[in-house]
Amino acid sequence: MTNRLADATSPYLLQHRDNPVHWQEWGPDAFAEARERNVPILLSVGYAACHWCHVMAHESFEDETVAAALNERFVSVKVDREERPDIDAAYMSAVTATTGHGGWPMTVFLTPEGEPFFCGTYFPRDHFLQVLAALDEAWRTRETEVRASGTHIATTLAGALAPPTPYAVDSSALSAAVALLARQFDTAAGGFGGAPKFPPSMVLEFLVRHHARTGDPDALSMASRTFRAMARSGMYDQLAGGFARYAVDAQWVVPHFEKMLYDNALLLRAYASWWKVTRDPLAEKVVRETAEFIVRDLGTEAGGFASSLDADAGGVEGLTYAWTPVQLREVLGDDAAAAADLFVVTASGTFEHGSSTLQLPVDAADPEWFDDIRTRLLEARSRRPQPGRDDKVVTSWNGLAIAALAGAGSTFGVPAWVEAARACAGHVLGVHLVDGELRRASRLGAVGAARAVADDHGNLAEGLLVLHQSTGELRWLDAARAVLDGAAGFAADDGGFHDTAEGAESLYLRPRSAADNAEPAGQSALAGALVMLGGVTGDPHALDAGVRATAAGLGLAVREPRFGGWSLAVAEAIVAGPLQVAVVGDDPRADALEQVARRSPSPGLVVVRGEPDQPGAPLLADRPLVDGGAAAYVCRGMVCDLPVTEPAALEDRLRPPSEGGREGRSGAIDPADEPPGSQN
Repeated sequence: MTNRLADATSPYLLQHRDNPVHWQEWGPDAFAEARERNVPILLSVGYAACHWCHVMAHESFEDETVAAALNERFVSVKVDREERPDIDAAYMSAVTATTGHGGWPMTVFLTPEGEPFFCGTYFPRDHFLQVLAALDEAWRTRETEVRASGTHIATTLAGALAPPTPYAVDSSALSAAVALLARQFDTAAGGFGGAPKFPPSMVLEFLVRHHARTGDPDALSMASRTFRAMARSGMYDQLAGGFARYAVDAQWVVPHFEKMLYDNALLLRAYASWWKVTRDPLAEKVVRETAEFIVRDLGTEAGGFASSLDADAGGVEGLTYAWTPVQLREVLGDDAAAAADLFVVTASGTFEHGSSTLQLPVDAADPEWFDDIRTRLLEARSRRPQPGRDDKVVTSWNGLAIAALAGAGSTFGVPAWVEAARACAGHVLGVHLVDGELRRASRLGAVGAARAVADDHGNLAEGLLVLHQSTGELRWLDAARAVLDGAAGFAADDGGFHDTAEGAESLYLRPRSAADNAEPAGQSALAGALVMLGGVTGDPHALDAGVRATAAGLGLAVREPRFGGWSLAVAEAIVAGPLQVAVVGDDPRADALEQVARRSPSPGLVVVRGEPDQPGAPLLADRPLVDGGAAAYVCRGMVCDLPVTEPAALEDRLRPPSEGGREGRSGAIDPADEPPGSQN
């Protein structure tokens, strides 16, 4: 036997193609070999940007002693969690259930039938060798007992997947979630919980939507404090834009340096929503820089977006990004001391080995000086070792990027971002749709064999619907409908969705998650897309399906709102909408009407612009010009007002019922200056 990863499409698997371990990809051949040899399977799951995956690879999988033990006594299978999220979800449930925590690298030992019997994450080399020896001895001497343990774990976990009772989608549930978040909020540093601290992108989107609908000052306070803290932290790239995956400390000082497409797409969308409510210049700055980071650093030649940038460069975590005072002086000369003060680069360092991450607690007094400093530091940084890039194009995450770029581009009037979203959509639809079936990922134009999962369908469909609204092009609406039609096989009896389709590869359990973690769960992604489709088309069946899917997952979101951000954000859109705006006409007044509509923060808003009575566009049907000129038609819950022709009148129509929401947008009152629960 030999290592069989050389032909893999996953950059993560290709990182292991030269290991002395006889790795192979997940598939029937691996299980057939395990049954024939009657040995356990080592399932090792990770991803290309994972720092500790690299550490375990260097310590163990490149080690001849470890490789010899694995090759003799086990069948070793490598899985890229980004390429096969179904496998990752199924076995991560076993890891968390048996160890109390999860993470990557994920290390699970299976029976030849695929049932997990021993679970863990990162193991140092010597400990890993001890584990291998103990499991080998247990399998050879107590195989029946080991198999029974695996069957017990599999049966128990499968039984625990019974769906929760659907929860009513109403305003009281959403207010209760905000109140619970307020009790969990870090009033000192923003965000929720302690170290490590992850950017709560979907929770922030929910809080902004809730404030836009209700005027709740506590919701906006929590969101604004967190948005500002993250934007000024070491987790945000103060030189080139874009966010790292998380901070290792509770104050957002030191990031885990990997940059993920899904994080940056979700945060781009959330900061744009925050700007719509507050018009905060910091929000606009982050939107512009993050959008440019996605297009510039994650864009592929074919038009899609790469998955991530590595945490490491030259084998050292953070090498590209951290600075010492001496390094600043080498680049900036006499400006170094002022730059060190501005970026909090200290003599002792805020990171490792006397180096510091760059923070920006306050803006520079001289913007021109600051731009010059950033340019010089970026040019010097470009000569350092650069992080590796996982150029795998994941359907789901590209859908998030399409939505974020198209929405931000139309809000801020940047056609290049909309065009990047359009190119991405064309690439994904052209490569990832194979004989009408959506696939999960591709690389360098070669599509992988893995079928799309629920979040691929939901996030791509929503991205296409946002792109349709941004461009008026009907092909994106048609494509979104087709993608959602393809998700019919994921449906569950309670109106929710499984993560995998009926007829997909059978695992020891069929995963179904209602929790929104680093990205929307498949169920909430599909719910959001269906709700948006209902708004864009007026289709009551789509809207009803979205409501039922949201209700199926809302119980968890209300109990644990930190892990239900997207479900709650979709619920806000349901309670507030649908609010439909159709703008017809092709003159400067139509442009002004469109700008007012696109900058409204209403959670349930959909906006379509086009020619009067445009064929195939439901919101434009029976929408004539008014006195030969542009007009905007506003409908709430499928009930329409008379058309308006002046931007001020449209702004008044779109104003939320709460005056609190009005104050937040105008900047007259900024609830972010007070902690949750205070009197503003």
